[in-house]
Amino acid sequence: MTARRVVAFGGGHGLSASLRALRHCAPELDLDITAVVTVGDDGGSSGRLRAERGGLPPGDLRQALVALAGDHPATRRSAGLFQHRFAAVPALGVPPDGGTDADPAAAGGPESRGADPTAARTDGLAGHAVGNLVLCGLMELLGDPVAALEHAGAMLGTVGRVLPMSRQPVGIEARVRGADPSAPDEVRTVRGQHQVAVTTGRVESLRLTPAAPAACAEALAAIGAADWLIFGPGSWYTSVLPHLLVPQLADAIVSSSARRLVTLNLAAEKETLGLSVADHLAALRWYLPELKVDLVLADAKAVGDPEPVERAAESLGARLVLAPVAVIDGTPRHDPAALGAALVPVLGADR
Repeated sequence: MTARRVVAFGGGHGLSASLRALRHCAPELDLDITAVVTVGDDGGSSGRLRAERGGLPPGDLRQALVALAGDHPATRRSAGLFQHRFAAVPALGVPPDGGTDADPAAAGGPESRGADPTAARTDGLAGHAVGNLVLCGLMELLGDPVAALEHAGAMLGTVGRVLPMSRQPVGIEARVRGADPSAPDEVRTVRGQHQVAVTTGRVESLRLTPAAPAACAEALAAIGAADWLIFGPGSWYTSVLPHLLVPQLADAIVSSSARRLVTLNLAAEKETLGLSVADHLAALRWYLPELKVDLVLADAKAVGDPEPVERAAESLGARLVLAPVAVIDGTPRHDPAALGAALVPVLGADR
């Protein structure tokens, strides 16, 4: 049987969940998986590295690599290392139990210079994930983010390939109504992926800066060769829709002969508060009117009344498929095994 070539778009935890699900059904369906990852992150460790070193923010790329990491014990340890995040270092001379294990003044420590011995040290590593630093180093060493991701993929024994949507980082901007709670009817521009993700207002429009970043050539080739294109789950405005705003990617998606699947979220996030499940599908059509979708996969409990979602799916040319894909503890997270089980009959079906 010829391998089915699947391209999954997104970023962060949503794309990670999708990739882990694809890993579950990859052996049964012989999947060839490619992840195309957004490059707009400007918060946390990724934002710091982006601001201080330049280049692509590594966090979403790291999470995709880890989601596809191989099952050998050594690669699992390496995946754990990539996810390890450095904690803040306590003050010099103040061990974790609060006692003193040395005389800082005698050692020329902070007390001898008049510093507060109980203050935390300034620590450039605190908050950074090891994998972010590795990717940043590889990108500087090899001079190309795709080569860096291929090398990191070999380190982790990834079952699949991770690519950036563009070799250049992008900015995400949104026009938001009610971004300032004291002015609920005022529309303001909110700049930066992190600020858009945490806004409490209603996003009315989205754009990238630059407006037309060059798409990653390898991503375009993967889309052209794909059998399936998968969008979601994930943060709709900051992880899913940005791919549709890269003109070359949008053209490749529209012209691809692949079938298209949209996996819907289980709950609204801050950036999509007030947006119904059906509105999520309408947003895809708003930003890429030519987009046609074959299937929309959703959890029945998250959908509630399926009728408006069915209509929204039909407006994209799609059929709605309902399946129990959430974790059983009730939190709004996809269960990779359950999502994988739901994907098997979908991705395995002949045209």
